[in-house]
Amino acid sequence: MTALLEPPATSYAPAALLGRTEPRIWTPPLRELTSDTSYGYDVCTFARDVMARPLDPWQEFAVIHGGELLPDGRPRFRTVLMLVARQNGKTDLLVTLSLFWLYVEQVRLVLGMSTNLDYAKESWEKAVDLAESIPELAEEIQQIRRANGEQFLRTVHKSRYKIAASNRKGGRSLTINRLIADELREHHDWSAYNAAMPAMNAVADAQAWLISNQGDDRAVVLDSLRKAALQAIADGTVDSSEERLGLFEWSAPDGSRATDVDALAQANPNLGRRIDLAGLLGDARRAEGAGGEELAGFKTEILCMRVPMLDPAIDSEKWAACLDPGAMPEPRSQVALCFDVSIDGRHATLAAAAVLPDGRVRVEIVAAWTDMGEMRRDLRGWVRRVGPGVIGWFPSGPAAAYAAVLTEDERGDWPPKDVVIEGIRADVPAVCMGFADLVSNGGIAQSGDPLLDAQAAGTEKLRQGDTWRFTRRGAGHCDATYSVAGATHLARTLPEDKPAAWFGVV
Repeated sequence: MTALLEPPATSYAPAALLGRTEPRIWTPPLRELTSDTSYGYDVCTFARDVMARPLDPWQEFAVIHGGELLPDGRPRFRTVLMLVARQNGKTDLLVTLSLFWLYVEQVRLVLGMSTNLDYAKESWEKAVDLAESIPELAEEIQQIRRANGEQFLRTVHKSRYKIAASNRKGGRSLTINRLIADELREHHDWSAYNAAMPAMNAVADAQAWLISNQGDDRAVVLDSLRKAALQAIADGTVDSSEERLGLFEWSAPDGSRATDVDALAQANPNLGRRIDLAGLLGDARRAEGAGGEELAGFKTEILCMRVPMLDPAIDSEKWAACLDPGAMPEPRSQVALCFDVSIDGRHATLAAAAVLPDGRVRVEIVAAWTDMGEMRRDLRGWVRRVGPGVIGWFPSGPAAAYAAVLTEDERGDWPPKDVVIEGIRADVPAVCMGFADLVSNGGIAQSGDPLLDAQAAGTEKLRQGDTWRFTRRGAGHCDATYSVAGATHLARTLPEDKPAAWFGVV
């Protein structure tokens, strides 16, 4: 195995830093891997001697470990999940594997899938072009069909390589021996997976290679399979031949900075071979400077890190930099409260904000509820306890259903003296964007509240033309984020010396 993992000759000058051949996270083998216990060695030989395209070191590692065999000769892994950053040669590896399966293993059907049929076609065309250009392979081609949507390559051994889009129809009515699914992160539901994977059930030695870089909360298939593989590694159940899911992940550790060269090397195994470090660092510095969506995209695409979302409303690093534990300032008449409810009506938050002497706005969570009946009973008590100058809510949002809790005056003792009740009827996107801008510029002081930290990290942008407001596409809520943004807006517009006419219900 050592000889196979020597770096191939390239036209690139040697680099001081090389990408890691061994993945950061991987499923260990059941036994020593040799040419008798892994078909991956034959893939390496095929690539070098027949295709004249030696695999890169990390690719050799992937096929040797992904090609591990059980004592009965079947692939140990029915599903190989491989994660690696973009532009490291995933497509080239899939092309080599597909031709090996066709010409050496001579399986009946190789199906290539991608979320966009054109992407699957690109890999298929590359495989066809290579097969036609190599005399040993070309003489065994029986038929090539290029009609759109009906592409396939068939050999004289009756082996066939065809493509399909990753959707609810892909793979149905077929019997699949080898499945390739590229860009698994784009599978936002289980329809394509459920269409293709059962098509391997009647094949005892079938195998699927699912390949991608990391995704966000919408990558439900990738996330589920990765969690299962990680759990098996943690539990030690990978030692059982019944565990048929293998994970091979080249990625940066959680919390890595974009400019961390060691992190870049862990996620980019071809760094210093086919990928230039200076170019990556230049992109990394720009991403860190821009933050937000650009930084999240870099972490997902280049560091292959799990990112909650690709279009975050709040810059996570800038939010962390706003950590400054402290108490709300006096007088409490300069404190603003804001109440909001999640879109599903299952969570509510009351937040406070006040402008500090240095111009920053301190924010904190006053109370939160998952029981709406309890919220109805307690909300007014919290307002009285805090004694703010103003309490507001968003009449155009889900909190409108509970406006009566704030505005009704059943006993004549509501609202408390000198407390204004204000519906935030200003431009809601401006409130959201203004809060995010304050975070980015260090204008917020926050005390590290777990609820607020979690919601701020999971809040995304719901774009509306050139503006946006807060939303949450994955599991969870963003009512706490709305509450602190609304409280911040009210605190910054709260008059220092309120005239008597200013008090009352608005």
